[in-house]
Amino acid sequence: MSHLLRTSRLFAWLFLTGLSASIIVGSGFYLYLRPGLPPVEQLLDIKLQTPLRVYSKDNRLIAEFGEKRRAPITIEQIPTIQLQAFMAAEDSRFYEHFGVDIKGLARAAIELVTTGSIQSGGSTITMQVAKNYFLSRDRTFIRKFNEILLAVQIERELDKNRILELYLNKIYLGNRAYGIAAAARVYYNKPVSELSLAQMAMLAGLPKAPSAYNPLANPQRALIRRDWILGRMKELGFISPDAYELAVNAPLTATYNATEAEVDADYVAEMARAEMVRRFGEEAYTDGYTVTLTVDSKDQQAATDALRNGLEAYDRRHGFRGAVDQLDTETLSSGNLSSIMLNYPRIESLMPAVVTSVTDDKNEALAHVRRFGPAVIPFESMQWASRYKTENWTGPKPKKPSDVVSVGDVVYVRVDELPQAPSAATESATAPNETGEPGNDSTPGIGQPTRVSLMQTPKAEGALISLEAKTGAIKALAGGYSFRQSKYNRAMQARRQPGSTFKPFLYLAALESGMTPATIYNDAPIVFDDSQLESSWRPENSSGQFYGPTPLREALYRSRNLVSIRLLRDIGISQTLDYLKQLKVPTENMPRDLSLSLGSGQLSPMELARGLAVIANGGYDVEPFLIQNISDVNGETIFQAPEVILCNRNCNTSDEETTNPDDENRTSPAVTTETTPETRVMRRLADERSVYILHSMLQDVVRRGTGRRALALGRDDIAGKTGTTNEQRDTWFVGFNHNLATTVWVGFDQPAPLGRREFGASTALPIWVDYMKVALEGAPSAFMPRPNGIVNIRINPETGKRARPGEQGVFEIFKEEDAPAPLAADDTNPDGTHGNGDDLSRQIF
Repeated sequence: MSHLLRTSRLFAWLFLTGLSASIIVGSGFYLYLRPGLPPVEQLLDIKLQTPLRVYSKDNRLIAEFGEKRRAPITIEQIPTIQLQAFMAAEDSRFYEHFGVDIKGLARAAIELVTTGSIQSGGSTITMQVAKNYFLSRDRTFIRKFNEILLAVQIERELDKNRILELYLNKIYLGNRAYGIAAAARVYYNKPVSELSLAQMAMLAGLPKAPSAYNPLANPQRALIRRDWILGRMKELGFISPDAYELAVNAPLTATYNATEAEVDADYVAEMARAEMVRRFGEEAYTDGYTVTLTVDSKDQQAATDALRNGLEAYDRRHGFRGAVDQLDTETLSSGNLSSIMLNYPRIESLMPAVVTSVTDDKNEALAHVRRFGPAVIPFESMQWASRYKTENWTGPKPKKPSDVVSVGDVVYVRVDELPQAPSAATESATAPNETGEPGNDSTPGIGQPTRVSLMQTPKAEGALISLEAKTGAIKALAGGYSFRQSKYNRAMQARRQPGSTFKPFLYLAALESGMTPATIYNDAPIVFDDSQLESSWRPENSSGQFYGPTPLREALYRSRNLVSIRLLRDIGISQTLDYLKQLKVPTENMPRDLSLSLGSGQLSPMELARGLAVIANGGYDVEPFLIQNISDVNGETIFQAPEVILCNRNCNTSDEETTNPDDENRTSPAVTTETTPETRVMRRLADERSVYILHSMLQDVVRRGTGRRALALGRDDIAGKTGTTNEQRDTWFVGFNHNLATTVWVGFDQPAPLGRREFGASTALPIWVDYMKVALEGAPSAFMPRPNGIVNIRINPETGKRARPGEQGVFEIFKEEDAPAPLAADDTNPDGTHGNGDDLSRQIF
């Protein structure tokens, strides 16, 4: 008995000694580590790394920037059964322990001993929050002890629901998805509230090992993990046996769902991204900003499509340049074409393909298309493909497929028609993958094969900019054929000669200086000697012909170069450059000679578009802008584009002359908040009467001149101007009504001739028309209101003077002070002409 007593006392003393030592050691660690632990309050201030998202004006996603996909969500938005699935997988006693689960640790130890692995884990959800938010992932005792201490501290200061919410927004669930909401979108393309029980359990199995239990990378292991979690949920009473049976028998339904842009606007997205980084630095990618742009999704998509279609049409007119590569017979017979074609990039809707056979008898070629597999190229899609020789010459029209392609040719095609009766495998093959392309190659199922058309990537490039004339808001912008192919934004960065699209500024300067649409100039040869040139300059019209005395109205709509030169000579080069500065058209790259009249200076498409918008809106200043508003991760507006006011006079005073918001001279953005900065006052830059007359003259360009193709719109409010530079290196069309101004440029990045049959009317104008059909659809006519001080007078078009009674004449518009003088009763010369011929002679000679 005494021996037993002594033994008991010994064990008691050993236990107490061990317990005391543990307490002392634990206290020592606590005292040592406690000062270095972060305060729990930081959890409340932590910004989850949420990507930058860019939206159109009508709330369509344009782009998402950032490494981590995350969409923060509150615990109230998460179904209870989803919370229970995570607790069953990670911490079934979450609502019972104090941050550290002794029973859970013991259970994990038993699982490790009996099965060789840990299914349920030893760390509590609170411990994982501590690790994910504050600690490194080093596997050290010190880190684990810190984790335990922090978990206890977090439990003291935050309620359970808040801890669980932090956990579900932070955890990594594979495929760049952080948080439950992002994972639901990535794997099932659904919000959390719409997931099935089986899908919820699948997501709950990912935190333990996002790669090993990933339903896309390891579907079998993922199913095993899912079914174990469902079993735990049944064991814990979270689900009924019937629900369990239904869920474990559910098939695997996870697929990869990338965040799909709803608008094809890569150049616009890059402009927004660059501006956000300029404002906020690298935090722009992680702080959850939402940017709403001024572009409308419908208009923007129309701009992108119109530019691509126009460049492709130009490219086809100039013939087929041949295959981009050639595969030998050994490679073709390797049976590995699917992998080989991945070496050739997709370019927007154009897919690389290798020709596998050519059958002239059937008028077709067979090909293997990247991501689509075997396909048919019918000969009718090749008939455009005369062989390219030069920009002015192509070979003979092809008569059979072998005239165009050969076996082994790598070419580009566009998919026109998918198999009409695809198999399940084919449907899987065409499902989007992570790059947004169709999935694995697969032979089409029973039915018609995939049909494709022969294409080639255009060498010519272009740009389109559409501005809201009265505010400067960018309605649509396309900076090239393909952002993937070239990130060079020609709309903003290219500096090109504007050609005849410069003439509206010259003619506006003339109208401001007292000339009229009826002023007569001689369209006749002219020669300039310049010591800086090797030979004399002999400018001519694009037609090579001369047409004699011509009114300025006709000279503009027929784009007579020699009239423009004489006009600039009379106005003066310095005065014209000063007037351009008044209009805020950049003059740094403008020549100081008469070639200025033909648009030999350099402007970017945006600079030209802005100048056009000044004309379109009636003569007011324009500052183009792209960002309508910026919101933070909480949805609070932190920037709002300012309201734009068009001001006529006294613009520096508080009582500037503006009208009510519904008036012609005042426009407002769609959204106004308390964060709206001061209004942006746009001052008048040009006389409204001169601009009104210029509108009338430019409308004749469309009705009677080089812009007649714009009549296809069936509208009466369109004005514009074509432009073509020497050797057709740059081609343009600028066109507008009173509300919308759109500029299109087409050319090569390295200036080169487009072809002697190519002009602004054949390259740029069709693109402009295709875009404006969409942009102006359903919009009423928009004319500049007629200002006071404008008169209509019947004139003799040959002299520009008033027509006498009974004399053939036309009506012309003038500013009151510039109108032709009334005719005196005896104002007839013996030869039948009217008035003194001195002024007319000066203008002619």
